[in-house]
Amino acid sequence: MKKLLALWAVFGLFLVSCNNDDPVVPGPGQPQPPIEYTSGSADLSNYVAIGNSLTAGFSDGALFIMGQDASYPNMLAGSFAEAGGGDFSIPYMSDNLGGLTLGGQPIPGLGNRLYLDFSTGSPSPVPVSGQGATEVTNALSGSFNNMGVPGAKIFHLVAPGYGNVAGVAPGLANPYYARFASGPAATVLGDALAQSPSFFTLWIGSNDVLSFASSGGNGVDQTGNLDPSSYGGNDITDPNVFASVYNSLLQALTANGAKGVVANIPDVTTLPYFTTVPHNPVPLDAATAALLNGAYAVYNGGLAQLAGLGVISAEELARRTISFQAGAGNAVVILDEDLTDLTPYNPGLINMRQATADDLMVFTSQLIIGTLANPNDPTSINGVAIPLADKWVLTPEEQEAVATATAAYNQTIEALAQLYNVGLVDAYGYYNTVVETGVPLADGSVVTDAYATGGGFSLDGIHPAPRGSALLANQFIAVIEAKYGALLPKVNPLAYTGLYIN
Repeated sequence: MKKLLALWAVFGLFLVSCNNDDPVVPGPGQPQPPIEYTSGSADLSNYVAIGNSLTAGFSDGALFIMGQDASYPNMLAGSFAEAGGGDFSIPYMSDNLGGLTLGGQPIPGLGNRLYLDFSTGSPSPVPVSGQGATEVTNALSGSFNNMGVPGAKIFHLVAPGYGNVAGVAPGLANPYYARFASGPAATVLGDALAQSPSFFTLWIGSNDVLSFASSGGNGVDQTGNLDPSSYGGNDITDPNVFASVYNSLLQALTANGAKGVVANIPDVTTLPYFTTVPHNPVPLDAATAALLNGAYAVYNGGLAQLAGLGVISAEELARRTISFQAGAGNAVVILDEDLTDLTPYNPGLINMRQATADDLMVFTSQLIIGTLANPNDPTSINGVAIPLADKWVLTPEEQEAVATATAAYNQTIEALAQLYNVGLVDAYGYYNTVVETGVPLADGSVVTDAYATGGGFSLDGIHPAPRGSALLANQFIAVIEAKYGALLPKVNPLAYTGLYIN
């Protein structure tokens, strides 16, 4: 993390703030003319946002009040208020810690938000301390304009019982939605429609590939399986299932004349969660490198023998041969299920190789690389003597599965946006801009994808920081203006922090 956070000196840029709109400078002695904002042909009086964690305001690995306030839908609602927009209700968490409890017991995997801890001298993300007060069984009453549900895949939006408190413990329901669902058999779409929205935003589908990717491909590509009830939590949703549900969503949302804007899905593999940890972080002295090479000599020799017999190609031999050198930059050793199974020839030739620049190490892999698989064996170093499990790395083959599904989803979104005559935000293109060039701001700073210092993403490496959410809100505003002839105040990203400080 030292190298990753070396740019911390630019931290000051995250604390800059100013007014929401740059004023028009009048001429000498002239009053500043008022801006007449308008919704154009859209009716913004009752805006409902539907989606997943990106819509809810999830940030720094948790959902909490400040993040919900800094969600792009809440920013949009503030802009809409200047052009006839109404109130925007949010199913707030109980505090700024994050985390959820069920019957007073913390729900595993839903911990407190992250912050940068400097106590060790090397800034690293750690959860804030304390026990959150958000209890799932304390149901919220009323209806809510922000219908973003962290963790939701597209088919979850139409699944009865997805907010049933009784289904939370066995993993059959979503604890976030259980807090504000209208009833045990409610659906997210049904609760949204019950509010008769005059305008909507719909951003859904990223989790349909992201859960697979963030688990290092530790799931199944369900393309060809039309039964989502049989899917595992980390599986890729079948594109035909995606298209069918997306069509039903837009059909229902526009049935009574409501207008809206949808957004497509970014390339999730470009997120900091997949680009921060290098594939070759291992430093070795000469003696250790020689010791490791000696230990892998039998393995390499077995590979060479099978290559000589024509069992594997010279290319696969080169890919699987493991070699270390003195100095920095040694690649970690990983398991790769896509390699040819050689164990029938030699049980010791398991499917392992060293990672390359084409592999993406998931962000959490930094927690295990260099640790001991066996505390009593100082040689059992994970990623060196012990190969990393598949869940710690997204291989090129797994990346291709994500890319293929994403492309199919985005084709559906574009086609249905045209069919139902709603606006389309190109989130895919916007995220690529953040990654490739960054987004310049009025003060001369640039928002990038750099972990912790870039301003675009929060400390979980997936969800936007408040400043990133402001830029996303402006993407929606630009499409609303172009599609519906509106004129709306833009959100000033400099009014929002690029990183929360504990």
